[in-house]
Amino acid sequence: MNKRVFLSEQEVADHLYPFTQTRHVADIRIGILTIREKWERLLHLPIHLLKKGEEPPADAVVFAANIIPTVAFIESLYDGNGLPEPDQEPDYSLVKYIQYPWHIFQFNDWALREDFKLLNFNRVSAPIPDTVQAVNPNNIFIEPGATLSHCILNAATGPIYIGRNAEILEGSLIRGPFSLGEGALVRMGAKIYGATTIGPHCMAGGEIKNSIMFAFSNKAHDGYLGDSVIGEWCNLGAGTSNSNIKNTASDVNVWHYHSREYLKAGLKCGLLMGDYSRAAINTSFNTGTVVGVCANVFGEGMPAKFIPNFTWGNKGLSLYEFEKALSDIRNWKKLKNQVLTEAEITQLKHIFGQS
Repeated sequence: MNKRVFLSEQEVADHLYPFTQTRHVADIRIGILTIREKWERLLHLPIHLLKKGEEPPADAVVFAANIIPTVAFIESLYDGNGLPEPDQEPDYSLVKYIQYPWHIFQFNDWALREDFKLLNFNRVSAPIPDTVQAVNPNNIFIEPGATLSHCILNAATGPIYIGRNAEILEGSLIRGPFSLGEGALVRMGAKIYGATTIGPHCMAGGEIKNSIMFAFSNKAHDGYLGDSVIGEWCNLGAGTSNSNIKNTASDVNVWHYHSREYLKAGLKCGLLMGDYSRAAINTSFNTGTVVGVCANVFGEGMPAKFIPNFTWGNKGLSLYEFEKALSDIRNWKKLKNQVLTEAEITQLKHIFGQS
């Protein structure tokens, strides 16, 4: 094949705040894998990214970066000689699009099932330990190096995927569909309902339902996280919970950063938190709360429903001092043997300048 595949975020990046402040749309995690990883596994090719304003080269086949590809969709692209020309129309009825940030958790059940089929095709799972009570074990896949002990895995409601070197501690109760990423940890006594994705090197505890944690984030203690999306390098303090349905059982209104207005996200929507943000112990987030990048949420009362980037406190009245923010991020990264890179500092400086 001579043509190269590009994923363009041109039309959608601004609509997926806060998650596209710090990543390309294609690097959003939904299901088990990121969008880019799905394309790479399905096509067996390197995937190139186009940022806003960039034009593709002449030899490019370009797809929108918010397309969640499937095996059936990729099969529809081939005519026996490779990918089609750009003017050929693929069968887009075989995919889903994330057009708003709440679509990430709304489509996660579907995406988990698609990724599970992709990742375990023609592969054999590591054995389920004798101390683990498994329901529908044929719907459970465990990667090498994972450690599980005295927990319950119920895959009757959807597949369960346990990543390489991940760990599930005693007393945990998990219902599929569920994914635990590489090196991630489920703490003792956790209660996790599908459709939930705990990304690589995350820590999960308490009660979680229909939520995604991208990578390197912690919800280590009791408290409820439901119908939510948590970015990378976030931390939810002990007892932190979110509401996911209004007392009136009416549609949840969520602040849409691009259009500067509240949009209806459906019956349920919890917390949408951008990278590097943290919440103090016993923080109570309202239904449909959006937290930007690098916000330190603490203080009396319930936080505002929209907390901008680099907020210090919970009412948006103070700006997080930039050098202090970097120092705190470095401290959190040390806890997971990671460092803050120059590229990340440059990116954060740009975001801070717009705050």
